[in-house]
Amino acid sequence: MGIIEPGIGLLFWMTLTFVILLFLLSKFAWKPIVNAVNDRETSIVDALNQAKLAKKEMEDLKADNERIIREAKMERDAILKEAREIKDRIVGDAKDIAKNEADKLIEAAKQTIESEKNAAMADIKTQIGVLSVNIAESILKQRLDNNEAQNELVQNYLNQSNLN
Repeated sequence: MGIIEPGIGLLFWMTLTFVILLFLLSKFAWKPIVNAVNDRETSIVDALNQAKLAKKEMEDLKADNERIIREAKMERDAILKEAREIKDRIVGDAKDIAKNEADKLIEAAKQTIESEKNAAMADIKTQIGVLSVNIAESILKQRLDNNEAQNELVQNYLNQSNLN
């Protein structure tokens, strides 16, 4: 016999060993291996389903985040617009109040100037009157130093009185 040619006895024992091995594997190993493969397949399918659910949830969260961001931007814009309107109204009110106060101050200043002007005019008139009386008194004193001038003045005054 050669190395390549198997003998009948060897062939018989190899076949018998193979059949026993198949029987033992089918009895004890195939069910656990098949069950393990099926369990593994089930866990992979479950993991894929969970991944799909997680992906869907992430997309939903992303959409919710985008919606919340849009709403926040709209609310921010509304708040800024309202703040600008309030600022403009406050500035306008302040300008109106300042204008009214300025008008009041100007009116009060005009009245004060007018009253000061009237007081100054009255003072000037009083001073002019006093000065006029003093001038008239000194002129009369000069003219009436002698009796003849006094008589002439009285005569002129009487003549004017009779005519009127």
